Amino acid sequence: MPENSGQVTVRALLGLFTVAPCLLLPTWPGFMDSAGAQVAGREVEAQPAREPSQPHHTSPGQETVAQSAPSIQALMVTKNHVVYAGSFGQGIFRSRDRGGSWDAVNTGLKDLFILCLAYGKDGTLYAGTFRAGVFQSRDGGANWQAINTGLKRLEIKVLLIEDDVIYAGTGDGVYRLSDLDKRWKTVSTGLDETLVHTLARASDGTLYAGTSSKGVLRYRATASAWTRLSQGLVDHEGLGQNFIRVLVVDKDQDLYAGTCDGGVFRSSDRGQTWRPISQALPNDSIRGIVTNDSGLFVATGRGIFKSQNKGLKWTPLNSGLVELSVQVLIASGDGPMYAGTSAGVFRSDDGGQSWIGVSQGLQGTIESPFK
Repeated sequence: MPENSGQVTVRALLGLFTVAPCLLLPTWPGFMDSAGAQVAGREVEAQPAREPSQPHHTSPGQETVAQSAPSIQALMVTKNHVVYAGSFGQGIFRSRDRGGSWDAVNTGLKDLFILCLAYGKDGTLYAGTFRAGVFQSRDGGANWQAINTGLKRLEIKVLLIEDDVIYAGTGDGVYRLSDLDKRWKTVSTGLDETLVHTLARASDGTLYAGTSSKGVLRYRATASAWTRLSQGLVDHEGLGQNFIRVLVVDKDQDLYAGTCDGGVFRSSDRGQTWRPISQALPNDSIRGIVTNDSGLFVATGRGIFKSQNKGLKWTPLNSGLVELSVQVLIASGDGPMYAGTSAGVFRSDDGGQSWIGVSQGLQGTIESPFK
């Protein structure tokens, strides 16, 4: 395979397959995130990665890895201030004391590689997994049940709940499930066999999807298909940005797009045109975006940064954040901010000015994603 093909071949326990480097988001020994991607011991990008823990082999076809804290891919806070953390390989953890302690809540989960979490108005929890689709829990995570009827692909990258409708970004486009439906249904046409990483919804009901190969697309209820929105999605090297990890709509209905390796873009005209706003950031790998009254927060592969003028100037917010490879960032209303990293969870009680590690109880053993 040519070196400039933009792809990496991974020899897994079940055979040989090919993936794009930016798809390697979770951290697992030999399966590092894209800030220092490493696959099967081969370095993909020039930036250094943390030394992985040594694997402990069990039976043939399986592998487990001992580590201090898992890679956290998803975080969620309920209206009762209960925090849930979705890990890559150890399932879901729950904390009732703002991260002071955690308990595993995995009964019924068929896949412990969690990619996203969502919370319904009725208190129902939802989890999207790497290999086994969507699960729901109506008892605070004590028990989980699969709800996958109608889904073509079971890799669930994002779950979005709006007006009692659940939207899922999958390896086969966007699906929706309402209280009246018994099965998932596709949202229009144009995203077949396309991996959708992120979803956002504007106040007028417009739905936006960020994908791994087609950039940003828009869907309106009156439209017959998804519309691609690519004007201006070009990085400082003149490369078109087709891999979108994060989409966020702020209170002014400005749209923000976080890319795999091209930084952050902003649109003030509902996605018609874009302009880059992260030239001053030290890392272009965007993993999370939060907007609130105090500013714009961006999580990257090298820490968290804040802007109070929509990207004109950025300030680092990494005091106490000893693991800078951030995977997910959330704000819980007027409560704390939480950051999920490649080595556990951190909490900030002062708007990101300082962080403390809150991973007690997250320690354990993970399984190989290739078993």
